Amino acid sequence: MLALTRRKGESLVINNNVEITVLEIRGDQVKIGISAPKEVPIYRKEVYLQIENENKAAITPESVDAIKKLF
Repeated sequence: MLALTRRKGESLVINNNVEITVLEIRGDQVKIGISAPKEVPIYRKEVYLQIENENKAAITPESVDAIKKLF
């Protein structure tokens, strides 16, 4: 993991098309802004993990067999 230090108003750029800017620092919370193309999905990690778990739960042998029968 790369660890960087940024101050309010400073940014970092990822892959030439995603910019992350520190908007505000208040106590132990940091507000960030993310500028990225619409096709780049952006999720809070807790939401991403929930989506990932639900996707894994949806993939059962029965559901795969049901999908195969459709084609």
